[in-house]
Amino acid sequence: MQTKVVKFGGSSLADAHQFVKVANIIKSDPSRRYVVPSAPGKRFPKDTKVTDMLYACYDVAARGGEFSDMFEAIVERYVQIVKELGLKIEDRILREFSTIRMSFLARAGRDYAASRGEYLNGIILAEYLGFSFVDAAEVIFFGEDGKLKLTETCKAVKERLEQVGNAVIPGFYGSMPNDTVKTFSRGGSDITGSIVAAAVNADLYENWTDVSGFFVTDPRIVPDPEPIKTITYRELRELAYMGAGVFHEDAIFPARQAGIPINIKNTNRPEDDGTMITETASDDSSPYVITGIAGKKGFVTVTIEKDMMNAELGFGRRVLEAFENNGVSFEHMPSGIDTMSIIVHKDEFEAKEDKIIKAIQTTTNPDKIDIDRDVALMAVVGRGMRAQRGTAARIFAALAHAKVNVKMIDQGSSELNVIVGVREEDFETSVKAVYDIFVVQKL
Repeated sequence: MQTKVVKFGGSSLADAHQFVKVANIIKSDPSRRYVVPSAPGKRFPKDTKVTDMLYACYDVAARGGEFSDMFEAIVERYVQIVKELGLKIEDRILREFSTIRMSFLARAGRDYAASRGEYLNGIILAEYLGFSFVDAAEVIFFGEDGKLKLTETCKAVKERLEQVGNAVIPGFYGSMPNDTVKTFSRGGSDITGSIVAAAVNADLYENWTDVSGFFVTDPRIVPDPEPIKTITYRELRELAYMGAGVFHEDAIFPARQAGIPINIKNTNRPEDDGTMITETASDDSSPYVITGIAGKKGFVTVTIEKDMMNAELGFGRRVLEAFENNGVSFEHMPSGIDTMSIIVHKDEFEAKEDKIIKAIQTTTNPDKIDIDRDVALMAVVGRGMRAQRGTAARIFAALAHAKVNVKMIDQGSSELNVIVGVREEDFETSVKAVYDIFVVQKL
C-alpha cells in the first residue's frame, strides 16, 4: 500500500465543521497515514488566527500585564471545537491550558507560545481520527545555531513512526538541544510535512489548503486565472521567491531531496486535481509556454557608470563588496560595457545608503552613480520557454502594447525564467499584459 503524508493548513482546521471535512478526506484513503496539522486559522474574514492570538497573549503576559481575557478567548476556541466534535477530552485540554498559562507566567518564550496552537490542534485531531499523537518536539531537532538538523530529525521521525500505526504530528515547531521549543518561520507547518514525508519515504506529500493549487498568476491582479496542473520544483522555487504564495518555499527541499512529489489540494474542493509539484516535467506538459507569473515591488537600482570599467580588473568585486560589507544582498546585476547596475531591496538599501555609496565612490572612483527607487520585478517562469522561440520578444511586445517602459531584463542561462524590471505603478499592468498574451490568447 502507498504511504501519503497529508498536511492541513489553518483554514482547513479553523473550526469543528472543517475538522469533519479533514477527517472525511483522510478516511477516504487508507494510504493517508501521517497527518500534520496547523493551528486553527480564520473562521471568517475578520476573525483572528489562533497563532496571532497566542503571540499577542504571550506578549502581554511577558510584560506582566493582565492577560486572562485574552487567554480565555483562546481556551474557548479549542473547547468549542472539542464540544462540537463530541470528544470526551475537554478535561485534558483544560489541563494543557493550565500548563500553558503557567509557562506564560514563567516566560517560556514566544516560540513556545506560538507552538501551542499546532500542539493542541494535533491532540484534538488525533483523538477525532483515532490516530496516535506524536509531539513534534520529541522528533524534530534544531542545533545550537537554530538551524534544522535534518538528518537527525528524519532518523528520529522514522524510528518513532515505525512504532505506531497512523499518526498526527503537529507542524511548525521542534526542540532545541536544551529542550526548549523552537518554531520554523510562519507557514512552517509546510516544512514539517515535507520532513515527515522524507523521513517515511512517502509516495506522495499532499498539502491541503483553501485553494485548488497554484494559479498562473495572482488572482488579486488577474481575476480567475488559469490553474497550474504540473510545476517542477525549480519553477516553484523561482515563483515562490518572487512572491507567489500558497506553499512555504523552504518546504520544497526535504521532499525534493527524497524525490517525493507534492500535491497542493483544496480541503473545500477535494475533488479538484490541484497542482502537482515534481522533479521533472516535459516541456510540452503545460498548455501554455509559460508556467507562471509572479513579482514584487520595493526594489532600488544602483547604476554605476565609468569609462572602460570592463578593462579594470576587480571593478565588479569592489562594487559588490560595498554592499556585502554593509549586510545588503543583491537580487540582480545587469551590466553593459561601461555600466553596472545592482538591484537590491529598497528597505535594506535605504538604511545603509550613505555608507554603500561612499564605499563605491572610494573604491571605484566612478564617473557617475544613479539611484532609481521606483522598481518592481516581474518573473515570467516556464520550462516550455526553452523549446519556444521568441518568448522574450512576445513579453516585450505585450509590455510595449500596454505602454509599459522596461527598466531591466535578466534571463537565466537555464532559460527557465525571464526577470523584467518596471516602474512600480506599472507592475499590475505588466502582469496582466503578459498573462493576456500567453494565456488568454491561447484559450
